[in-house]
Amino acid sequence: MLVLFRFLFVVDALALLVALIFFVIGLGDGSVSSFNMGLWLALLGGMAAILAGSVGLNSGGQRGLAVALLAILAVPALLAVLFLLLVLILQPRWN
Repeated sequence: MLVLFRFLFVVDALALLVALIFFVIGLGDGSVSSFNMGLWLALLGGMAAILAGSVGLNSGGQRGLAVALLAILAVPALLAVLFLLLVLILQPRWN
């Protein structure tokens, strides 16, 4: 169970890093503005809360709940990576 926790934690941390990179790029090119800043901060805050909450649950001895909390973000992230890999490998025709 510890290996699963660590794997999901790394996946979530990478997803947060990707979101932060898009946020910083959006600040630079102007696509993140005062109009949608609240959405971005809620998204980044939620992702950070998932990571922090899972660490708190894990250190409190509730590893199962920590893994379930990490899976909320890790499952969609892994599915997105799988989709991108399939698009790169299969090179589908979109027309």
